[in-house]
Amino acid sequence: MNKINSTSGYISNDNFYEERKNLAAAFRWAERSNLHEAVANHFSLAVNSEGTEFLMNPNMWHFSRIKASDLLLLNINDKSVLKRENPPDATAWGLHGAIHKMCPHARCIMHVHSIYATTLASLEDCILPPINQVAAMFFGRQVVDKNYGGLAFEEEGERCANLLSDPKKHTFIMGNHGILIFGQNVAETFNRLYYFERAAKVYVNALQSGKKLSILDDEIAEKTAQELDNEEYPAPAGTAFLREIKLILDNENSDYCN
Repeated sequence: MNKINSTSGYISNDNFYEERKNLAAAFRWAERSNLHEAVANHFSLAVNSEGTEFLMNPNMWHFSRIKASDLLLLNINDKSVLKRENPPDATAWGLHGAIHKMCPHARCIMHVHSIYATTLASLEDCILPPINQVAAMFFGRQVVDKNYGGLAFEEEGERCANLLSDPKKHTFIMGNHGILIFGQNVAETFNRLYYFERAAKVYVNALQSGKKLSILDDEIAEKTAQELDNEEYPAPAGTAFLREIKLILDNENSDYCN
């Protein structure tokens, strides 16, 4: 395949190899965890401090076959990439590009239409309450957007980015759309994505029971969220999870790292 460059259009695909490898592993595990949707949805990872250069999946590629070398290296200031061979998805470009540029704290961004997170986003009250330890991870860390404006081309992407200026609020519930989560790296972001979907599944199942919900009080929910955010215990969030994902894929002789 052609090798996209952020300036001239083409570069060697060995640039940012570890970052590419981590992101490719996340794509593979997202598919295995049923977080994907056909050939839609997109992950990205900023590779410069300004957030203007980032890796992202090619348009209309299934998550199960994305390799490290397949990831596009894009520059948000070089819009001509949309007219080149093998361009990124225009809505992914608009949404991720705007957030990376306007919110440099969002180093890694993962956007999916996973079943339970999207079910939650389809409710009138779509905030995830702290009904258990996993859900408490997201207490006070959610932004809800109830003003869906259609496909996320540049203008819609900028509107969304304006809602994500607080680094603490890393989980973006896109009403009538899906979920977007950001973090400092692939491990942290995928860990949040994976656990948000699980927490949303438990919440939806609890609602279906028709029983009264048991919700943690705000003080305990915030304490739990802070404890789970702790970068020293037992390790930075998601580090072990991503390590194990890559080990499993390696043991299966997966080609994700090629």
